Amino acid sequence: MFFELVFRNSRRDRKENGLFFASLIISIVAFYIILSLSKQDVMIFLQEMESDAVNRLLAMIPVFYGMTLAILFFLIYFASKFQMERRRHEFGMYLMLGMRRRKLFAMLLAEDFRSSIISLLIGLPIAVLLSEIISLVTAKLVGLGIIGHRFTLSLNATLWTTVGFLMIKLAAFLILSGKISRQEIQSLLAETPEGTKRQMPAIIYALALVTGVVFLGAAYYMAISGASWQHLQKMAITLTMGLIGTLLLFFGMRFVMSLMIKVGKSNRKLQVFNFRQLQENVIRQSNTMAVSSLLILAALCCFGAGVAIAQFYGQAEAHVLDYTFEDNTAQDGEQGASNIRNSLANYHLDTEFSDLFDMKVGHIRTTEAYDDVFVMDSITKELAKLPESDARNVLLNNLSYADYPYLISLTGYNVLLQRAGLPTLNLKKDEAAIYMDTEFVTNDRIEILNRILSDRPEAQIDGASLRLTGNVQSTGLVTDRSITLSFALILPDEAFEYYTQNQYDVYVNGVLDSDIINGVSLMTAISEMNKKLDETGLDYESYLQNMGRQLFYIVAASYITIYLAIMFLIIANTVIGVQFLMSQQKTNRRYKTLIRLGATYKTLCQAARKQINWHFGIPTIVAAVSSLFGVRALFSGLLSSRIQGDFSKLMLVSGAMILFLCVIEYLYMTAVKRSSNRYLLTLMVPEREE
Repeated sequence: MFFELVFRNSRRDRKENGLFFASLIISIVAFYIILSLSKQDVMIFLQEMESDAVNRLLAMIPVFYGMTLAILFFLIYFASKFQMERRRHEFGMYLMLGMRRRKLFAMLLAEDFRSSIISLLIGLPIAVLLSEIISLVTAKLVGLGIIGHRFTLSLNATLWTTVGFLMIKLAAFLILSGKISRQEIQSLLAETPEGTKRQMPAIIYALALVTGVVFLGAAYYMAISGASWQHLQKMAITLTMGLIGTLLLFFGMRFVMSLMIKVGKSNRKLQVFNFRQLQENVIRQSNTMAVSSLLILAALCCFGAGVAIAQFYGQAEAHVLDYTFEDNTAQDGEQGASNIRNSLANYHLDTEFSDLFDMKVGHIRTTEAYDDVFVMDSITKELAKLPESDARNVLLNNLSYADYPYLISLTGYNVLLQRAGLPTLNLKKDEAAIYMDTEFVTNDRIEILNRILSDRPEAQIDGASLRLTGNVQSTGLVTDRSITLSFALILPDEAFEYYTQNQYDVYVNGVLDSDIINGVSLMTAISEMNKKLDETGLDYESYLQNMGRQLFYIVAASYITIYLAIMFLIIANTVIGVQFLMSQQKTNRRYKTLIRLGATYKTLCQAARKQINWHFGIPTIVAAVSSLFGVRALFSGLLSSRIQGDFSKLMLVSGAMILFLCVIEYLYMTAVKRSSNRYLLTLMVPEREE
């Protein structure tokens, strides 16, 4: 009988609290995926390429795990408290019928343990499956291939997910059950009072609303302008103003509710009743709603910014070259390039490359001076005539330091352009093209320079006249980011050799033959070639270094931020939903009065749905508006100038992600509405009056 009662009560609780049960399963899935990160194919690959950075990232996982465990504890405690309060009368009846408190405690513990085990049995298999899918999809997208993939079950992640989940569930249960067990039978059987809070004059709420808007506006401005990122103290001020502004905004919402009651039409069914209910919820729970809105804001910012940054890094660097070789032991660059080719031929590796070409880079050697060797006053004058803008000002500042540029040989760079599928350059002996690495220039700055270069402005190099022509070039000179030139000139070969006086560095770039890549992934082919090249003793860099760095940014930006977004979103929405259901239960006498006055079940459900829309909508709308500023502020403070040049694209992706999370908010609202409908249906049963 005891176990049958436990089974029935546990099943009923899961059915009546589906939102909370689903939130627990999602939390378990998120815990496992983040804890098993080190077992995924991408992380195993990155351990070889970016071991230090990956180790630091993995070292942060326990911190995120502990932080979310602490936050999730309060969620479980709050939601479990709602369940306990809802069953107060039931517990009193058990004691009235002769059940001892010790047995009641054992029954509740068994119910909680059974629900926890069921959550783990459902959540862990889903987590393992999703982890494998994520690993396979990510490996396929980045070119690692799925042939060598093996199924991995992280026992460590499973253990810590189980232990952490059961630990916080048990802690919340012990605290709540202790409070219930100490109450007398008559207090358990008594109706829970509705609870009210004294309302202040309307002017106080109006002032709070205006002050909150002002504080939020100031916080938005400091964050977007970049002032918050200059000093830790300013960042603390910004966050404090944002927190206080949000709390005051929700406190002042009571003034808005009062206006809506006065201005709104009262001829609609239960219109005034709905706003009165909502007004009381805001009065009693404004701080909780503000905190929930801040959690939703954190989720939107993490998800929007994280996905946008990850997508940008995934597309930022075009793949052109597979290898770059360099010989630092040779007396000159030409001899070094010859040594590299001879070494490859001796090990029969030269035939495995479809292209092996020289990239020559040097300095101006026709003079011993280093200042004003290259002058381009015509470009700076044209820039000075343009309207004031950040791009124009940055260009003027950067070009003022370009008086001793690097030089690049035209032939090698044209081969690079051919491999990239771009049009080659055709330069006369007195012409040059400008090269600027993407690390130092943005798209809007390139557009400005291209407009000026279309007029073929004149410049002077070591006193000789030179025409600058074509578009600004930015295709990477070598495989990895080891050479990032802020400003360089691409010269015809004859002019290059003259100005460098045949003293230059030569990098040998290589592209693997298509037959080597056929049947395997690019990553696998490069990994196999690396093993062969290690035997030659050559100094080389492969595409894996570049890919490894990009992958690290993708993982750091997407995995961690999406994990935090999921946790924040679960906690915020569950708190909002549970709070509404608790408030609805505490005001059940009002609904019963409406039923006696003739209100139908359909009318009550419509009224409750409108209240839920407002209850969820207010925190969500405030968070969605704030997230647009928050994501923009994150881009301003965390991204390099190169990435900041694509703000419009990044914000577009972030906006799409924010809209996606708003759809998830709608699903949460739908789940709460169903729970509300079920509760209202129980109130429709006529009560006996004795």
